[in-house]
Amino acid sequence: MHNKVYITNQQNAVKIPTGIRILIRRSCNAVLEMEGFEGPAEISVTFVDNAHIAQLNGQYRDKPVETDVLSFPLGSDGKYDINAETGAAMLGDVVISMEKACEQANIYGHSLQREVAFLTVHSMLHLLGYDHVDGGLAEVRMREKEEKVLVKLGLPRTIAYTPE
Repeated sequence: MHNKVYITNQQNAVKIPTGIRILIRRSCNAVLEMEGFEGPAEISVTFVDNAHIAQLNGQYRDKPVETDVLSFPLGSDGKYDINAETGAAMLGDVVISMEKACEQANIYGHSLQREVAFLTVHSMLHLLGYDHVDGGLAEVRMREKEEKVLVKLGLPRTIAYTPE
């Protein structure tokens, strides 16, 4: 009953630090555990550069600008397609701009690892149906969950996160 996290690097702007793939898997598993997700899950995580994520953002969200992470949930209302071969629920895709993650890590004064863990946790919550579009309580709840997972991973937030 293991979760499967497929990680692909499609960029060469940023060298992928050692241990980041393990950290991403731990981040995904920690969110699933916190949320009491039953059964195995499959998640795909792809590293891209700013140009690539801007293109995806334009294609899918009509915002042709670079962003740090995009989430493409495959399920809705807690219902997911099941991979016939593995029996795992297919949660969706996480796309991280490693260039943007580097920039943000520098701005916030923490490691690239911590930034990537935060983006993964944030995106995983989206794949599980959480949203923060309206701000307010939904956003506060999401922030609380992110913080809880990051503390569990040994990566507590060092400074307040301020959305752009």
